[in-house]
Parts: sequence; structure tokens; C-alpha cells
Amino acid sequence: MSDFYCDEALNGRTPVEVVAETDEVLAFHHTRPFWPVHIVVVPKRHVPSLTNLGDADEVLLHALLAVVRQVAAQVEAEHGACRVLTNLGTYQDSKHLHVHVASGDQLRPD
Repeated sequence: MSDFYCDEALNGRTPVEVVAETDEVLAFHHTRPFWPVHIVVVPKRHVPSLTNLGDADEVLLHALLAVVRQVAAQVEAEHGACRVLTNLGTYQDSKHLHVHVASGDQLRPD
């Protein structure tokens, strides 16, 4: 299975522009954005998806959502609006829980 976040972003193989970081969560500008403002928020340990938390617990999910809220509030304040979304099943290209915080018109098709 493909896991860009564990394989590339979290181990430093692909450099990322950090927006926010805690001991458990990393938020960074998407490396191939779909929107003018496109930030991805991920747990620093592998969690398969929102519906399959693997061995993670609700504490980690709470930590993730706290960073999503912080980043979304910042984007909304700066740009007037934002969207927050996650993908599941075949829509989820990287099988690592990640949440997109984005603003603006889509730059390219899915």
C-alpha cells in the first residue's frame, strides 16, 4: 500500500513547509496542491484512515482534530473561507489518515 506520509513526508525524504506541529501531529503545505491554499494535517504515527484507526486511540484523533481546528481557523481568518475534508476507500490515495484544509478555487482536476 502507498503511504506518502510515512514513506516521504514524515521521514524527511520529501521536504515539506511546516504550518503547525505538535509531538503527535504535523500540518504542512501540500506538495502538489489542488487549491491555492492547501494544507495537509497528519498524525506522526501510522493511522490507516478515519474509519480504520488501526492501533491508534481517540486521544490521537483528538490531537489531530485540535491541529485541524487551529489550521482551519487561521485559513478562514486569512482567506474568508476554507474547506476541511478527508478521503476514504478508493478516494484515499495515501493509506494514512490525513485531513485537507483548503481555500480557493480548485487548481487542477482530481
